[in-house]
Amino acid sequence: MNTAASRAGPALALTFNAFTWGVSWWPFRALQGQGLHPLWATVLVYAVALVAITLWRRGAWAELARTRSLWPLVLAAGITNAAFNWGVTVGDVVRVVLLFYLMPLWAVLLARLLLHEPLTHAAGLRVAMALTGAAIVLWPADSVAGVASLPVPRTLPEWLGVVGGFTFALNNVMLRREARQPEAARALAMFLGGAVVAGALAAALSIAGTVALPPPPATGWVLGALALAAAFLAGNLALQYGAARLPANVTAVVMITEVLFAAGSAVLLGAGVVTPALALGGALIVGATLLAGSH
Repeated sequence: MNTAASRAGPALALTFNAFTWGVSWWPFRALQGQGLHPLWATVLVYAVALVAITLWRRGAWAELARTRSLWPLVLAAGITNAAFNWGVTVGDVVRVVLLFYLMPLWAVLLARLLLHEPLTHAAGLRVAMALTGAAIVLWPADSVAGVASLPVPRTLPEWLGVVGGFTFALNNVMLRREARQPEAARALAMFLGGAVVAGALAAALSIAGTVALPPPPATGWVLGALALAAAFLAGNLALQYGAARLPANVTAVVMITEVLFAAGSAVLLGAGVVTPALALGGALIVGATLLAGSH
């Protein structure tokens, strides 16, 4: 089988995952409209996935327990899901997704640290493009000269986008590094992280009075959460299948289609606005990711 043919399946799997994530903001917002905070929705989604993976591969728990190299994946996947789902639910979808996709910057650093990939001039160019794009996206429209005008995240959704993007890059690099580990154990690590991290954060914020507890069970939001769980189960299995079989830079390129899915759906449904500055910054961020696939 030639290289192109052998990569077709994993690439399609990653594209499916990108579509799932790209349009997931809509069901999360629908659930929030019924009183279910996105963090609690994330807990329910991944709790269902945990039950499914346990029934599918009962030995996955033992495999994960004795495979310590997969434990960081639990944390990385958990933070990624909590940050992304929360960010796109409460913020401008296009803006959050673009900041989430600062992966060229994080991937270069993490691939050097974890995969011992060399730091090349091309990698430096990608980092420069990503940073420039981020600066344009984050630069306040009404800014004036001075410290107050620094292009840094200012809102909760912006910070969630940046943090989620970093941990997503870590998630993909870890999947590549641990490609030889049992598939069920890798999937379980991701689903466990999604439930535990979001659950811990949701519980802490609920105790603090910042996040409301889940509402009483109702047909509408229960069925919605179950449907979303099924979609995320399929999407995350597709992600770990594809990312484990493709180089990290190729994974980043395929996954950038999430920006198209998210931006298109958000603009059509009024959950995001594309300004000239946002388009320019987004083009640099996307361009940096596309360059990663050519090396």
